[in-house]
Amino acid sequence: MRLTRRSLLAATTAAAVLPTASAASAATRRRRTGFENLAADGYAQLSGRRIGVVTNPTGVTRDVRHIVDVMHADDRVDLIAVFGPEHGFRGTAQAGGSEGRYDDPATGLPVYDTYLKSGRPLADVFTTSGVDTVVFDIQDVGARFYTYIWTLYDCMEAARLAGKRFVVLDRPNPVTGRAALGPVLHKEFATFVGRQPISQAHGMTVVELARLFNGEFLAAPVELDTVLMSGWKRTAWFDDSGLPWVPPSPNMPTPETALVYSGTCLFEGTNLSEGRGTTRPFELLGAEGVDGRWAAAANGLGLPGVHFREAYFAPTFSKFQGKTIGGVQVHVHDRDAYDPVRTGIALLVTAKKTWSGFAWRPDNWIDKLTGSTRVRTMIDAGAGADEVVAGWEEELAAFRRVRREYLVYR
Repeated sequence: MRLTRRSLLAATTAAAVLPTASAASAATRRRRTGFENLAADGYAQLSGRRIGVVTNPTGVTRDVRHIVDVMHADDRVDLIAVFGPEHGFRGTAQAGGSEGRYDDPATGLPVYDTYLKSGRPLADVFTTSGVDTVVFDIQDVGARFYTYIWTLYDCMEAARLAGKRFVVLDRPNPVTGRAALGPVLHKEFATFVGRQPISQAHGMTVVELARLFNGEFLAAPVELDTVLMSGWKRTAWFDDSGLPWVPPSPNMPTPETALVYSGTCLFEGTNLSEGRGTTRPFELLGAEGVDGRWAAAANGLGLPGVHFREAYFAPTFSKFQGKTIGGVQVHVHDRDAYDPVRTGIALLVTAKKTWSGFAWRPDNWIDKLTGSTRVRTMIDAGAGADEVVAGWEEELAAFRRVRREYLVYR
């Protein structure tokens, strides 16, 4: 390797990506993300390729260096483009926004916007960029309606159309990979918060999802390569990984947010606040006129692993901006026993029973989030949480059988 500024930076980068024996515990050395394994192998899977990376602020090493900065400084990688999803590559945009097309000030690399692009238009972006290999590295949170997994899906399909190779670098599912939970999307309700029939909490990693998409849902398979993690088990929570938590989006500030999100995000489909504009989004829920009866009713169900506290708060943006409202705070005290989807349904049921102002969003967004009309119509008909949950068990069992074929970790 010739001595250049990039090669000198690469020498320090390699040490930063993988801790030395004197600086890291044996447990940490056994745990590696997909990117860490890629780097440890000298980027062999990217050799001789023109690389573009689909990523956001979560694409970091253990010492919180962004993988784009790391690879750009390394002569072994021909990195020529970056592709930003919802919220953007550097994460400056709020929900429903992106950063557009620009040149990254830190690296000079062109950054292309993928948000709300799919099919041939997205394939054209890949073609315009000049890449021949698209690499994906984004931290997911385990819920069907978290849009990064559909960025993955759309980019895989677009790479297939453009004749590009696709490489997925794995990261932990922060809420474990133990089980698939909740209703399965019905195809007629497909949107960017759910392209294909998977369950509301999928219990998979992004590599496993990529394998599932390639095997079950793409019009034809893309040329897919994956880089697995080392040392990850299906029962592991994010804090077992030893990785830093970088908010994947502005309203996902902590792993605790991810823990409740696959259930309480359903409140986006109602006229209640889902806690956006507070320091505890998706843990705080409420509206004007809600009082302590809601928390009492929810606690009365005896749901496993969770308590509900009567809470009052004033969102700084989004629903009820600047107004003091009443509601509940979700307090998970046993995450192994906690079922986020069942809890979300129970909170919808008790909110409707205890607050006369309860209403669904006029566009029936709840149907897009849950994947069918069933949850909305059953709750409107007076069904309890257990009855609603029982309504999706058959389709969930069918999805679990398909899912099992694509799991790669124990």
